[in-house]
Amino acid sequence: MNRLLSYEEKNTWLHHLSGITKLLFFLIWCFTSALTYDTRVLLVMIAVSVVLYIMSGTRWQQVSTVFGFIMVFMVLNLVAIFIFSPYQGTQIYGTKTVLTAFLPGHAITREELFYLFNVMIKYFTVVPSVFIFMVTTNPSEFAASMNRIGVPYTISYSVALALRYIPDVQSDYRRIRNAQEARGIEMSAKAKLKDRIRRTSSIIFPLLFSAMDHIDVVSNAMELRGFGKKKKRTWYAYRKLEPMDYAVLAATVLFSAAALIITFADGNRFWNPWG
Repeated sequence: MNRLLSYEEKNTWLHHLSGITKLLFFLIWCFTSALTYDTRVLLVMIAVSVVLYIMSGTRWQQVSTVFGFIMVFMVLNLVAIFIFSPYQGTQIYGTKTVLTAFLPGHAITREELFYLFNVMIKYFTVVPSVFIFMVTTNPSEFAASMNRIGVPYTISYSVALALRYIPDVQSDYRRIRNAQEARGIEMSAKAKLKDRIRRTSSIIFPLLFSAMDHIDVVSNAMELRGFGKKKKRTWYAYRKLEPMDYAVLAATVLFSAAALIITFADGNRFWNPWG
């Protein structure tokens, strides 16, 4: 069974990087993407993200389900932006070029479409980096690295458990869905989209109860073993920062600095192709 966003040991240079290196890259990358609305910068970031995704050897089966949910959320977000702020783009870029009438007070403008396009590609700059981080980072090694840089080991261990638990949530979801289908409730692509959404939403409560049972078992096991009683603990999985880690961090900082310099060169983080 293909497991969702689970760590898989592979012999790639991304897998050999420290978990802290990948975390810092992810945070800097998201920070840069959040600040810039320069289409040129965002497109370069997408290209870099796709290249890194391919180099990580991530299988599509590992991320397809999550990618689908993200795309649905993205579309809903874009629709909400257009409904509640149909002329945000015209305010940002200072012009108003109406392409066609749509609804009263919601004409489709060139500037709004360009703004929504930038919002959309922001997702594609971050999503591949999320996948890369999740499938190339050993949760135990990541927790050990976090603890070595000063994060309390209780928090570090909680993060590791969260990373390990993501595939278990998917397993529970599939088990509950299979049980529903065995009872004659169609949840595959054969059913109408409206019915699939309604029936899938009915899985949420059984999934929550199952998750709470898992949490209770893990909590009791950790308490019986005296977890958190002492200030320090040893780690089996720990990876020191190697020259490649420092090189990746330096390249990430330089790229982010260059991207922000280009973005704010004209004093505005919105690149205006018509101005």
